[in-house]
Amino acid sequence: MSTMQIETLDPIKLPLVSRLYKAYYPSGKAKKDELTITGSIENQLVAVVRFRTIEQYRLLTGMLVTPDHRGAGLGHQLMAHCTEQVLSEQDFCFAYAHLEAFYTQHGFKTIEVELLPNSLKGLFDRYSLKKTLIPMQFQH
Repeated sequence: MSTMQIETLDPIKLPLVSRLYKAYYPSGKAKKDELTITGSIENQLVAVVRFRTIEQYRLLTGMLVTPDHRGAGLGHQLMAHCTEQVLSEQDFCFAYAHLEAFYTQHGFKTIEVELLPNSLKGLFDRYSLKKTLIPMQFQH
């Protein structure tokens, strides 16, 4: 497994994350008011995950590992850091089915849509119109 430096993004470096998304995940949009955790190898940004605050909750969003670094365990390193340093039971994610097991390994549990807080349920319903998603809550 490659050694990756993980840090909370200084908002002044937001354009670096925006460039990464533009190249590999065009629908991802980094914002200043989000908590952004990045992973770098040899000062090159290779992984990112964002947490969007919605009322008193946070929604994990925009997780990305660059294609040339996938399969090396970097997503697991990033999530392990978040599990130890960032996540609480107020955190949720809407996972693609093929990533449900990945998030489960990092403390997220699949929940019924009805158990989502109202502020997140509306978002989930809207996002689910376009893609199949699984609501999950961090429960460590």
